[in-house]
Amino acid sequence: MIQRFRSVLVIGLALILLCVPGFLWRPQQRADVQATYRSQMAPVFLVPGSSATQNRFDALVAGLNQKTPRRHSLLRVEVMTDGSLKYTGSIRANDTQPIIVVGFENHHDGYATIQKQAKWFTIAFRALQRTYHFNHFSAMGHSNGGLVLTIFLEDDLAKTQAHADRLMTIASPFNLEEPDQSVNTPLFKQLIAGKNRLPKALTVYSIAGSKGYDGDGIVPFDSVNRGKLIFQGQVKSFTQMTVTGANANHADLPENQQIITLIRQDLLA
Repeated sequence: MIQRFRSVLVIGLALILLCVPGFLWRPQQRADVQATYRSQMAPVFLVPGSSATQNRFDALVAGLNQKTPRRHSLLRVEVMTDGSLKYTGSIRANDTQPIIVVGFENHHDGYATIQKQAKWFTIAFRALQRTYHFNHFSAMGHSNGGLVLTIFLEDDLAKTQAHADRLMTIASPFNLEEPDQSVNTPLFKQLIAGKNRLPKALTVYSIAGSKGYDGDGIVPFDSVNRGKLIFQGQVKSFTQMTVTGANANHADLPENQQIITLIRQDLLA
């Protein structure tokens, strides 16, 4: 009887030991699949700058849809100061690359507001991710919108388990409106301090507008150009461009035909 019990015990222990590698392997396999799987949907987020609402890019999206092989749905999200969300528009069924504009109830200028907007963007991003189940995306930010996205990429992207494919910033003042090139603003210091947390596989395009020799009428060239000090060497690719000619002043840049072409070929491709 004792001998039989020992035999059963040995066989039981052997079976347990044989199963252990399987139990250990399954979580690792699941993590590997989650890391490499790319959802069919890959939305393009647009974030406006100061004093602009979630309706800021209506003309831009209309222009994009006129000359693209497939129309992109437009969903607008307004993040209220209490973190609640208001939606207008919709995402068409089977649209794998919808455009989602995230605006903010508080769209004032200023360093403190930019910090809040970055957190509000994270709230919207996570809510949309739960609804539409995407795990990769691209984004464009005009003016302070590019700063909001950069802070999000440095501070909160890793918490979402999503992958950022491409980022385009248009006239984004990485050193705010500081005209003195020898002065580093608190925002610029923050972005430099967090640049090592930027996603390594990200492709970045930084576009400056040229109304005169110093900038686009609002943002100094130096402030836009400092993007290279943040992104170069941290992401897969960084390209900086300057747009001149008609509609090259700060406010008109999102409707600039050259920029619409760049968005179509570099962000929506």
